[in-house]
Formats: sequence, structure tokens, C-alpha cells
Amino acid sequence: MRNLLIFITKYNAFFLFLIFEISSLLIYVKYNSFQKATFINSTNQVTGNLYAKADEFKGYLSLKDVNDRLAKENADLRNQLLSSKYVDTVAKHMVNDTIYKQQYEYIEAQVINNSINKRNNYLTISRGSKDGIAKGMGVISGAGVVGKVIYVGEHLSIVQSLLHKDSRFSAMLATNKEIGYLEWGDDLDPHKGLLVDVSNNAQPKIGEMVVTSELSLFPAGIALGKVSNLKTKGGGFFLNMEVALAVDFSKLEYVYVVINRFAPEQAGLEAQEKKDE
Repeated sequence: MRNLLIFITKYNAFFLFLIFEISSLLIYVKYNSFQKATFINSTNQVTGNLYAKADEFKGYLSLKDVNDRLAKENADLRNQLLSSKYVDTVAKHMVNDTIYKQQYEYIEAQVINNSINKRNNYLTISRGSKDGIAKGMGVISGAGVVGKVIYVGEHLSIVQSLLHKDSRFSAMLATNKEIGYLEWGDDLDPHKGLLVDVSNNAQPKIGEMVVTSELSLFPAGIALGKVSNLKTKGGGFFLNMEVALAVDFSKLEYVYVVINRFAPEQAGLEAQEKKDE
């Protein structure tokens, strides 16, 4: 306290000047309408900018919650699509929603690890067996096909990316439904794939959409990419073509795991078929 009094006494002239300066400014603004209006407008502008910055910072802090909520809502919407359902009646001509039953379900997940610059790339996602994830399930994003689940833990799962030498998905040209397989190219470009084994009868065009076929892990029509080059190495009796991939794997944050209710039955039947061969 003594030191504070000594400090004030030592600089009393400065503090008096400061008090008189502030008082004169207040009197000047208070009794002059133009200056008063200018001061209020300036104060409001400064305050408004501070509130805007504070709100922007608050919004940035809540981005994760917003993204999680949007991913959940997108999964719910995908579950309601007719492409996720199958018709459970022979009377297919009847227009009645009660004949549709769910075949595909979607579980949202966050990407917590991802690689794109190796020959064999993988993703780690924030869902596991406790969430209903199982080996062999397909994984997509809002843009298109991402890969398939290969390892499952209780809380996390590993996804074999489309950017993997062993990834191969049944695909088709969107226009004429000619079927082939999409795989990753040998040049390790994370933006390009190869559509192979397409019939010579197909007449693909640059820019044509390539989507999943009904023979894939996924509902038919999920984007894989667009034909970007028709002049790839020959495939004998089949056509091979370059595809610009729909998914930018370097920016993946959220994905959806596709649960196909018919997958276990199909796997069992196909395994039995192989035994009988």
C-alpha cells in the first residue's frame, strides 16, 4: 500500500492530466449531438466486431460437434433411401411403401488415421464391433466409395482403402450399365483409378460416370469416378480405361460403413458353391 501511495505521489501530475483529459472528452461528447452520435456509432461498430469475432471463435470450437451431428443425420437419410431397401413381394408393380424392407444400413464414423502415399493404404475409423461393424463391410463417403473393412476391434476398425493394390470393386458405366472392375492404377496417383474388363461392346465417353454395380458390396449407383482417359493399355477382348476418382482421400474426415443384411447369406451360399465344385 505504501509503495502504491509513493507511486501515485510521484506521478500525480500525469494522473491529474489523465483525469482532466477524460473528463473533458466526456463533457465534449455528452453536450455535442454530432460528436455524441459519432462516438455511439463507433462504439457500436467496435462492439459488434468484437461480438462477431467471439461468435466466430465459439463456432470454430463447436465444429466437431456440428460435423458429428451432420454425419449422423446423413447416415439416417441414407437409411431412408429406396436404394437401401429391397422389395419383399412378387407383386412388384404395386406402388406401396410397405413392400420395401431395409437391405442396407449406414453407420457414420470419423476417420482418425489415413494414408494415401503408399502402395497399400488404410484408414482407421472410430467404430468397431460394439457398433455393429464386421469384416468385409463396404465403406463410403459423401462423395463415393472409400474401401472395405478388413480388421475390426471393439471400438475401432481398419479399412482397406480403394488406394490399395488388392482393392477391386464391381463397377459399371452409368449410361449403358456395362460392367467391369475398378482398381487402383500402378502409377500410385491417389486421384486416378482403372476401370478394367469392360466389354468391347461398350462405348464409353470422357466424363461418363462410373458407379457401383449390383454385384458389389454397395448399393448400385454409388459414385466411383468419371472416365478421364480412354487410351490405356489394351485389355485383349476387354476395354480398360482411366477413371478420375470421385473421393479426395487426402480430405477424408467422415465416412459411412455400409451394412448389407444379405451379405452373410450370400457369403454362405457362395462358400457352399465352391465346396461343390
